[in-house]
Amino acid sequence: MSPTASPGTAGRAGASADTDRWIRRFRPRPEAAVRLVCFPHAGGSAGTYRPWAEAVDPSVEILAVQYPGRQDRYREPGVENIGELADLVMPALRSAVAGGRFALFGHSLGAALAFEVARRLTGGESPDLLVVSGRRAPSLIRQEAYHRLDDAGLAEHLEHLSGTDRRLLADPEALEMILPAIRSDLRAIETYRSAPGAAVDVPVLALTGDHDPWTTLLEAAGWSAHTTRGFDLRVFHGEHFYLAEHQAEVLQLLARRLSPVSELR
Repeated sequence: MSPTASPGTAGRAGASADTDRWIRRFRPRPEAAVRLVCFPHAGGSAGTYRPWAEAVDPSVEILAVQYPGRQDRYREPGVENIGELADLVMPALRSAVAGGRFALFGHSLGAALAFEVARRLTGGESPDLLVVSGRRAPSLIRQEAYHRLDDAGLAEHLEHLSGTDRRLLADPEALEMILPAIRSDLRAIETYRSAPGAAVDVPVLALTGDHDPWTTLLEAAGWSAHTTRGFDLRVFHGEHFYLAEHQAEVLQLLARRLSPVSELR
């Protein structure tokens, strides 16, 4: 500690550094009415939501979670357990949204993680809304083990999902960098099991593509069993990464639902 720094100052600096490590603000909007905290898909990074930060309604500020093991956190080991990852992100998230309205959005793996984070935020800490995208309800289990594939098989799986730049998949050096984080994330989501009867006291909005091979409409509707508040399901044309095609529609929907008079409340 610097000889001129008080313990309290050092503590605040450390907390700020930890928040910055986990949370990205690509376009700060301190006057925004609500913050939307976004959780990426398996293998994804906070940068996925940079375009959202520019395009969303000015009443909303986008915050994006950066998982270990990618981009500027490349040297950190991935976290292979959804509950553990939720516990790790909690202090930074609490700091980032302190004193204001906020909501949680997660796509694919991010949906399960956002759900677990929402479970940990109770009482006055609860978000206004939980948005789960491209992911079946936690109580609906599929036996999957893509994380056990060899590198060639995993690259082929990613190509099928259409969520990874094909140029990266064709570049051996790039694959060597990205596959460990993807494998770690897949292990986390494929071994994820929620607590029996797990639910949040938060309105839930489920979004999905009508041709998503990894989430059927019935599986997306199953999220209704995991909330004690309002539930709604919105279906978009597209596959697992329908968000890329429907960014404007999704952001407009989220801005409406995050307005002070949402019909889900």
